Amino acid sequence: MNESRSGLLASLSRSQWTIYLILLLALGLRLYKSSVHGLYLDEKFTLVNTQGVSLEGANQRDVFHTPGKVYFTPQEFWKPKQLNDYIRAIIQTDIGNSASHYALLWAWIEVFGLSDLSIRMPSIIFSTLIVGLLFLLVRRYLKSQPLALIVAALAAVEPFFIAYSHMARNYCMTIFLCLLGTWLFLRILDKRAEGRQPIGLYIGYGLSFALATLGHYLAFTVFLCHGIYLLLFNRDLKTYIGFGLSTVGGAVGLILPWFVYGGGKYTLFTLAYQAKLYGGLALTNPYNNGFGIILPATLANIVKKSIPVWADLFMISNGLSAETLAFRNLVIAVGFGLIALLVVVRFGQKNQPPAWVKVAVPILLVAGMALYTIQSARLVVAAALPLLYYLLYQAFVAHNDRSERRFLYLMVLCSTIPTLVLIAFAVRNGHTYGITQRYSGFSFPYALTLVGLIIQQLFRQPAYLRLTLGAILLVQAYFIGDLLYRIYEDQAPKYTYYGRYRIENPYNTAAQRIISQYAPGDTVLYPSARTNPRDEIEKTYTTHSIIDAQYTNLYLPKDATYYQRMDTTQTDRIILIKGKTGQRITIYDFEGTKYRY
Repeated sequence: MNESRSGLLASLSRSQWTIYLILLLALGLRLYKSSVHGLYLDEKFTLVNTQGVSLEGANQRDVFHTPGKVYFTPQEFWKPKQLNDYIRAIIQTDIGNSASHYALLWAWIEVFGLSDLSIRMPSIIFSTLIVGLLFLLVRRYLKSQPLALIVAALAAVEPFFIAYSHMARNYCMTIFLCLLGTWLFLRILDKRAEGRQPIGLYIGYGLSFALATLGHYLAFTVFLCHGIYLLLFNRDLKTYIGFGLSTVGGAVGLILPWFVYGGGKYTLFTLAYQAKLYGGLALTNPYNNGFGIILPATLANIVKKSIPVWADLFMISNGLSAETLAFRNLVIAVGFGLIALLVVVRFGQKNQPPAWVKVAVPILLVAGMALYTIQSARLVVAAALPLLYYLLYQAFVAHNDRSERRFLYLMVLCSTIPTLVLIAFAVRNGHTYGITQRYSGFSFPYALTLVGLIIQQLFRQPAYLRLTLGAILLVQAYFIGDLLYRIYEDQAPKYTYYGRYRIENPYNTAAQRIISQYAPGDTVLYPSARTNPRDEIEKTYTTHSIIDAQYTNLYLPKDATYYQRMDTTQTDRIILIKGKTGQRITIYDFEGTKYRY
């Protein structure tokens, strides 16, 4: 056994060990602090949806809203749910979106329970799998093991992937399915080039398309890129027919049933309603509307809104936004960068470039510090962007193999089309509210491939340029590290949606205290704020909220018979009244919105 083990270890190459270490790093970064911060609002929606619970009790009227009925128990709360209950819940809190993610997470919870770590674990796993699949994709289609390792390492530390792996939401699963669809798409083209008709791959492609679209409707943007690629580079009718049957089969078999008979029929309806609502607010109340800043879709507003989305999509420019650095400063920085690029292209590509070039280029990249209104090293990074993207151009030129060049074109399409679709939607709907990072998150794997090409190309540059740009990338690496720290500390609102530290799940904490302190004859009181009737979809026509009771009961034993009731005299505390003495024990004080994330 020892001999066979040593033989196995000896057979592993250095690159194999490296990718395993990268995957281990990726998993560790995603597991770290993954259950420290309590669930935020959308995650709580995810949790109730997987249990078929409609917020405010639309499908629990017999538990909470029966006239004359004061008390309820966890056993009543956990009564068996029917399929319509799950559909109703998804419609109410997620406009009928993410059905495939909810189905997967429901099965996962049945096996592993519904702790915060458990419901976030699928996101952690899918986020790690993205790293491995991206490695395989780059290694196969750019025929470079070192480049594949660079891209995998970048994916392992990409802040977007780490932040969203800590969320029990659909994003990591859907991005993985889109990347898997891209892999299957290219493998099908490989087989077709050999004259084969890969039925199994077509079926897999159709399933990836359907499940990704049912994970998030904007996943279609990646598959749209596949279609554009076919139109540009493929003229084989049988290939068109195969992909057509594959996608139609996925649509008819899974997508249409959900949109016809399930909650999906409300998705388009709600999106149309939101477009009209947000469009009106953009014109009448863009700043104080309760939803956030919603600006009209003018050219200036679209540019302003999309700059940080484009910047954060590529790790080399992450954090370069007009809000933090000022648009004027960015223009100056890029201007100096373009001058440096002209110098390099004209004089600096020789085997022995003039000495003045070696001095002029780094000076140009920092010269703007004398003019900036904000002194930030990020602006030096901004100044280097023209040179860094010139390296990307060089990488394209260096890959003169037709199949590799076409693969790079696909990477560009998948890196840009999702955000361009968001911009097109903004123009159509008249507001910029939808131009946001997570909705174009499907582009991140492909953008990382382009960044990996830049880094690989950097090592092929003259020493002066390699050292200059290498130093600037180290500066950017510091900012990426700082961003990761802030993500872990819950201080990066763009990624975590919070700017203050969330403690562990307050509702789980409250439930565990109830379990440990409750005795027969006791009563649990839940805070109940006055509420207003909502829209027809939410169907919340009650006068007082029961949400705190619902969230807490999710963590109580399903067969428990604890007596519980709503307390409409206060809005913040869960209270345990001891039956024998009448003593009132505060189980948890939410302190307004402080602990209601």
